[in-house]
Amino acid sequence: MKLGNWSFRLPRARWARIGMGVGLVIGGFLGFLPVLGFWMVPVGVLVLSQDIPWVRRFRRRTELWWLRRRQARRNRG
Repeated sequence: MKLGNWSFRLPRARWARIGMGVGLVIGGFLGFLPVLGFWMVPVGVLVLSQDIPWVRRFRRRTELWWLRRRQARRNRG
């Protein structure tokens, strides 16, 4: 998986990627605990988007919304 300038190696097994993604999302909801953080939710969604089509569509819609919003802010100022 490539994210900007960073690249990450994900497990080859589909079940391992899904398990890792679900674990990250659940851990992110427990972000108030000392070791876990809220950053885990978007990372888990990115991992899940590799294998689950409706998560991929959600991620893509969110990505397009964010890019349009960013571009509108640049054009304003």
